[in-house]
Amino acid sequence: MSVGATGTFRALRHPNYRTWAVGALISNIGTGVQRTAQDWLVLVVLTRHSASAVGVVMALQFAPQLLLLPWTGSAADHSDQRKLLIATQASMAVLALVLGGLTCAGVVRLWQVYGFAFLFGCAAAFDAPVRQIFVSQLVGDDDLHNAVTLNTLSFNLGSLVGPAVAGSLIAAVGTGPAFLLNGASFLAVVGSLLFLDKGQLHHTGPRARTPGSFRAGLAYVGGRPDLIAILSMLFLIGTFALNFPIFISSMAVSAFHADARRFGMLSSIMAIGSMVGILGLARTGRPTIATLGWSATLLGIGFTLASLAPNYWSFAAALAAIGAAYLVFVNATNPLIQLSTEPSMRGRVMALRIGVALGATPIGAPIVGYIADQAGPRWALLVGAGAGFAAAAIGAAYFLRHHSQVGSDA
Repeated sequence: MSVGATGTFRALRHPNYRTWAVGALISNIGTGVQRTAQDWLVLVVLTRHSASAVGVVMALQFAPQLLLLPWTGSAADHSDQRKLLIATQASMAVLALVLGGLTCAGVVRLWQVYGFAFLFGCAAAFDAPVRQIFVSQLVGDDDLHNAVTLNTLSFNLGSLVGPAVAGSLIAAVGTGPAFLLNGASFLAVVGSLLFLDKGQLHHTGPRARTPGSFRAGLAYVGGRPDLIAILSMLFLIGTFALNFPIFISSMAVSAFHADARRFGMLSSIMAIGSMVGILGLARTGRPTIATLGWSATLLGIGFTLASLAPNYWSFAAALAAIGAAYLVFVNATNPLIQLSTEPSMRGRVMALRIGVALGATPIGAPIVGYIADQAGPRWALLVGAGAGFAAAAIGAAYFLRHHSQVGSDA
């Protein structure tokens, strides 16, 4: 695999990006550990297999993406991005360590998990948009698409390794140490930020804050049919298909009666599919609206197959297909939006992207959790399938109307 100007890993030719990538990978593994441990703690330890409780945790964790939207994008545009990242990563480290301490002490309660999920969501709401646009400071615009793709690959490596580690760790010593491990992993990304060569950053400096900047971002998006189409597709996927903790945990425990190790393995298998998709995308040029359309269609097909899976391994295979389609879709929206958006608006538009994709989860997660509890997890999976097909229909309608790549209206 080449690391040169046209290779799959070409963004790694930038020393600052290499430093960041190492820290981010370690932190992503820790995040994968915590997500699996949190789902197991809620579904098996603190409740009697309540998918609705998992849905509430997801809703609380992602609600700040919408609640704080007027401030998160502006913070990304108008703050020192490196310092803001250090603050958000350190905050999440403290939260993980405290939750781990409570769990190890045997005093953790469901309401506390709800509270920590909301606080994690608040920190992540500020972290996500600045983390995504900070990549352009590490590599510049020429390698931005490749760097975004490699970031997604890193996230999926974390999602591959993390759940497997979590499953073994939970089986051996319980859920508490998993949270502590995640807290420690944040030190890696904080350290990488501290050791960056600031002289090599592609830095434009914080922009002056002006009144009504959030409204200006909304007005900008309102005048862009391409961005409206992408965000509409993201809303459907984020609301009804992003609920992987509910889908995986309810099917693993209720349908297949899996233990902690086999539960963790499902998330790892899904991550393998994601890596296959993302490695293929890394070798391509800039994605188009067609990329979003076919990946959303495949997502709908994958969810349909998962709902019909007769056994654990066929369900795992369907999850691998879902992982590939979902990550191609989500990863393609990032450079499509960033590279077609004016640099002065990127933070606000990316915050809106994340708010739509993740902030819609508080709407969908309780609904999907309720369906899984009342009608069964297979019916919940069919909701995800419908979201994929509906998103594909929006993409097809935009493509037929404009006959051009996303961003050509900019």
